[in-house]
Amino acid sequence: MKIGIVGRGRLGRSLARLLEVGGTRVDLVGRERAPVAQVVLLCVPDDRIAEAARALPAGPIVLHASGTAPVDRLEPHRPRGSFHPLMTFPGPDRLPDLTGVPAAVAGDPEALEAARWLAGRLGMRAIEVSGDRRLYHASAVIAGNFATVLLAEAARVLAAAGVPLEDAPGLLAPLALQSLRNAALDGPAGSLTGPVARGDEGTLQGHREALVEAGLADVLALYEPLTGAARRLVSPGSSEV
Repeated sequence: MKIGIVGRGRLGRSLARLLEVGGTRVDLVGRERAPVAQVVLLCVPDDRIAEAARALPAGPIVLHASGTAPVDRLEPHRPRGSFHPLMTFPGPDRLPDLTGVPAAVAGDPEALEAARWLAGRLGMRAIEVSGDRRLYHASAVIAGNFATVLLAEAARVLAAAGVPLEDAPGLLAPLALQSLRNAALDGPAGSLTGPVARGDEGTLQGHREALVEAGLADVLALYEPLTGAARRLVSPGSSEV
């Protein structure tokens, strides 16, 4: 089967490269023409999906790669569906290993079959999300985008301690990555370490004071609710924030 990909952004170019490496024929296009393929995947921003769908001729199975948009945004195409990799794509020069990575799939039966086929070609695990797709996508943003934001904020704090800012993310990354691995294997509550898990209130107060003294009150505004979330993780009945 040949797949067409509309969109030359990081996701579109990365998926095209991964599929081609795996032996799948791909027609990657921008806005200049419609791809020639049995299955077309729209890798465009959410607010461009309807426009891109209207520009396609009838015939192929049409999927979009949005995590939150409904499949009816692909009107008037049938069959239609969605394929959303639960992964970040920095670009075709740094391709992620998709082996076993989930891909959320949805749509008409034939489109669902095509989305599952696409997941299989990429080595991914197709999953169906039965509830609100906005919540599904919000969870992906919290786990993926906000993890990056937290690393950036932690790097700012480390830089305030005297470490060069350009070195700080790389120095913190092994800790962050191992913490995520532990949480995935043992569950977040069972793998949490640090002062909240130990009940070390003195250390927590010291952090607060140091952040204020360093002029990082904006980081403290993140630290407090995250500390509250950590308390709830350790003691699920706690309402403290």
